Formats: sequence, structure tokens, C-alpha cells
Amino acid sequence: MTHFPQAPTPAFLFDLDGTLIDSVYQHVIAWRQALSGMGIDLSVWRIHRRIGMSGGLFVSALLRETGLKLTQEQIDELQNTHADAYTEQVRSVRPLPGASELLAELSSRGVPWAIATSGYARTARLALGMLGLPEDTPMVTRDLVRRAKPDPDLFLAGAALVGVDPAHAMVVGDSVWDLLAARRAGALGIGLLSGGYGRDELERAGAFRVYSDPADMLGRLDELGVRGTE
Repeated sequence: MTHFPQAPTPAFLFDLDGTLIDSVYQHVIAWRQALSGMGIDLSVWRIHRRIGMSGGLFVSALLRETGLKLTQEQIDELQNTHADAYTEQVRSVRPLPGASELLAELSSRGVPWAIATSGYARTARLALGMLGLPEDTPMVTRDLVRRAKPDPDLFLAGAALVGVDPAHAMVVGDSVWDLLAARRAGALGIGLLSGGYGRDELERAGAFRVYSDPADMLGRLDELGVRGTE
């Protein structure tokens, strides 16, 4: 009997904000507060379109749109003020429907997964308790890589953390920045609508499947090649 190569068990690399926790709009308001504190008045929709990028790229993009100039010291202050403002709102953040259940189901089936977020550890690690996850959960934050999304570093690091080839991983994210980074990492992209981007936008950025939220994805794991434990 001829033995052909078998596909490895798929692995999943999850974005955090808007993917596992319902925090996009808290981040938007936190950025708006930080910007307003520096006398920069930006519409909420402009801020929302950049959520998911690294904080540095986020600030650079918004400054480019407004024509304003800030020193590096001011940019650092802006990012710290955003982190403070988000932390003040963190009690209103909740896991997205099915997020904890999805991660638990993947673990029960022996499917490797990690969280890879553009957020810094200071704010990102607050999500572990919300999701009922232990402190040693595989998580890559902005502090640990050279560049954040749309660069692929976070997802490459996440794949390395769980010992998988990025080509055998699927990135789950809610923004076009997640999906662009996934393509650059050589991974398949899965889009979730729970961060506010539309299906067409996510598909144009490379999502081969789009689900409403983690609960919807959980109910359709067979579409992604995740088998039962038998």
C-alpha cells in the first residue's frame, strides 16, 4: 500500500481586539481621548479604520491624514495616554460570543493556537482573565516583535511559539490589517465581522472564509479542516 504525506493538524493564530474580545470601540474612544488631549480633533470613523495597526503606524497614518507634525516624545506620550484611557474602560470589555468556547474546543481537539496582537502586554494581557485563560497562554504582543501589523512579525512569532510552520496556520482577525499580515506571513486568513469591517473588505484583503464572530466560527470548524478527536 502506498503511503502518501498527510496534512498536519491546522493551527490558529488569533488577533485579540475585535476577534476574541469586544474591545474595538473602547480602543477608538481611548485614542480619541488621547488625541483630544493634544488638541487633535479626529472623527471616530477615521480612528476606527486604523484600529489593528501598531500604535506607531496608527499615529503616523492619522498624522499623515491631518497634516500635523508631532515629535517622537509627543507620539510616545500619545500612546501612553491611549493605554491609560483604555485601561480606565477595560471593565466594560467582554469576550465576544463563543470566544472562550472556541479556544477550549480547539484545545480539546489537540489543535495548536496562539494569540498575536498589536497591543502592548500592558493592555493585552488584561484579556486573559476575561477569557478564562491561564497566564502562560501562548501570546505575542507588540513588545516582543520588531514590527506590528500589517507586517507579518506577530504571526510569524505566534507560529514559532506553538511550533508550527506559518504555511500550516490560519490567522483569525477582524481587520484588513490582520489579513494583510497573514498573507505576508504565508498563512491563510479568516475574517470575523465582530470588529466592524464588512465582508467585502475582509475578502478583498485575503479572507478565504468570513464568520460573524467566534461562535459562528465554532459551529463551522469542519469547513476549516478541524476534525473531531476520533
